Amino acid sequence: MATIPEYYAGKSVLITGATGFMGKVLLEKLLRSCPGVKTTYVLVRSKAGQSPSARVADMINCKLFDRLREEQPDFAEKIVAVNSDLTQPDLDLSREDQDKLTGCVHIVFHCAATIRFNEPLKDAMQLNVLATQKMVSLAHRMKNLEVFIHVSTAYANCDRELIEEVVYPPPVDYRKLIDTLEWMDDKLVSLMTPKLIGERPNTYTYTKALAEYLVQQECGNLNVAIVRPSIVGASWKEPFPGWIDNFNGPSGIIIAAGKGILRTMRASNTAIADLVPVDVVINTTLAAAWYSGSQRHTRPKSVLVYNCTTGAINPFRWGEVEYHVISTFKRNPLEQAFRRPNVNLTSNHLINQYWIAVSHKAPAFLYDLCLRITGREPRMMKTITRLHKAMVVLEYFTSHSWVWNTDNVTMLINQMGAEDRRVFNFDVRQLHWAEYMENYCMGTKKYVLNEELSGLPAARKHLTKLRNIRYTFNTVLVVLLWRVFIARSQMARNIWYFVVNLCFKFLSYFRASSTMRY
Repeated sequence: MATIPEYYAGKSVLITGATGFMGKVLLEKLLRSCPGVKTTYVLVRSKAGQSPSARVADMINCKLFDRLREEQPDFAEKIVAVNSDLTQPDLDLSREDQDKLTGCVHIVFHCAATIRFNEPLKDAMQLNVLATQKMVSLAHRMKNLEVFIHVSTAYANCDRELIEEVVYPPPVDYRKLIDTLEWMDDKLVSLMTPKLIGERPNTYTYTKALAEYLVQQECGNLNVAIVRPSIVGASWKEPFPGWIDNFNGPSGIIIAAGKGILRTMRASNTAIADLVPVDVVINTTLAAAWYSGSQRHTRPKSVLVYNCTTGAINPFRWGEVEYHVISTFKRNPLEQAFRRPNVNLTSNHLINQYWIAVSHKAPAFLYDLCLRITGREPRMMKTITRLHKAMVVLEYFTSHSWVWNTDNVTMLINQMGAEDRRVFNFDVRQLHWAEYMENYCMGTKKYVLNEELSGLPAARKHLTKLRNIRYTFNTVLVVLLWRVFIARSQMARNIWYFVVNLCFKFLSYFRASSTMRY
């Protein structure tokens, strides 16, 4: 077979969701590593008064595209913004744009989706299922289409413990559900949602499962592959380590922990944190399109599914995530931290609620009270409320583990030549988690919070100040407890003297043993 860059040479590619986190990484990697690609069409809607072209121009001016800008200064000429709204009939494409896309596109990457876990079912169906149906319909009209890649999620079938690389039939016929939702009012849909989604935790995983089945049922003679990433995090290597540009998923939790705002979280220390770097997902996606496109004339048509996960190959647990995040931020603290980084993971609901009250709500209330007294706008309780909503959404995924089958991913690696394996690396056996997590944390500092490394000395001084304040507070608290309780009770005094005497004897014994050794 041709190499991956050779396969993409001279071809036109269509990308949905190109302004999203994964979409823009896909666009950058495709243009940088496959310089022979002819044109990349990106479906973008107008937003906040900005035209699609203006939104794309803003997007490619970000840090992510710096390396590409150095290597290929004219790369923007290959990007064509197409005005489209995936929720509208015919994707809101003009007749001229429809003719253009159906006449020249060779490869489709359908990345667009709503990633809000708590999206109302009707909205999630519009963006994740109906939009996919419209994209498949458009693909059927494309005269030169070689492959259609649908980006799903590894958690589409999270109601199963073992998840294989197959499309599972959903419990509800998606066609009947689409028809039913058309006449139902929002209140009735909201009441029915828990029954519909069953053991799945949210509408996101439910609608992504429906979308997978829809693609399988309606693809017909299309050459289709499905890529299922797990929890997508910062980049591993490309275009540079630790790149991240949003607070979504684990990134917001990591930042909250670094700021000292997050102190407790409901999670299992031993549960596998199936984080997967965004560049691993993108390299898998580009390679999947290459393999299916190159084999379209010789391989029987079937929907290939790729579980793009790390848990089965290079497991990493939530307790380890917590350790590396805290240790990184203690060495390289975030600026103006609220408290020193320290997070307690617990799987017990009652213990978690206790620590939320003691470590989250009480300090936030006192901090806001101080702000009010000094005439400033209170803000910490609002921050804590938003943080708790994010944690509730993630609890399901931080408390469970799954077994993933990744045979197709292994097969894909084996089909690639040595140079392609180097340039489009997605072999997570090579991933060193400690290094990755440090780069991830530093990426949130540099690219999300825009904090310069030159500010580290001041941030470290601030952290030392917070430590001294904590020690002073604890000392005062012990003295107060002594005065209120221990000094007034003979029994308490006896217990106190016994403990002190025991400690003194232990230290004396330790000192005597050390003297005898020397």
